[in-house]
Amino acid sequence: MMTEVNGRSPLVWLWLAVLAVVLDQVTKIAAEYFLTYAQPVYLLPVLDFTLLYNRGAAFSFLADQEGWQRWFFTAVSTGVSVMLIVWLKRLPRGSVWLPVALTLILGGAIGNLIDRIAYGHVVDFISVHWGNSYFP
Repeated sequence: MMTEVNGRSPLVWLWLAVLAVVLDQVTKIAAEYFLTYAQPVYLLPVLDFTLLYNRGAAFSFLADQEGWQRWFFTAVSTGVSVMLIVWLKRLPRGSVWLPVALTLILGGAIGNLIDRIAYGHVVDFISVHWGNSYFP
């Protein structure tokens, strides 16, 4: 199993973050086009697509506030993104799995950051659940 990429800087994996951002935005646009707000499309007993807008964080934490949370979570997303890039830069040359994981997280953070700036909320549509318990 290959665990090194010719001693290259872990920053070489940033292309994966760009791909994740593009896929994030394309799938959210498709969800808004094909799904009706708050109407689930059942796929499996534990999975459905339900278009929702999240003005807060996981489980809509702080979503009921008067709007300050948009800028708070924008700042948090920006800070986390910068931290992830710095962490990525400091990893040993030739690392693979941790940089891949960090760049995928970075792509998701940037995708949500774009949503918050452009729309004031994050577009959510993947709903994973077990009975009445929902995964954030």
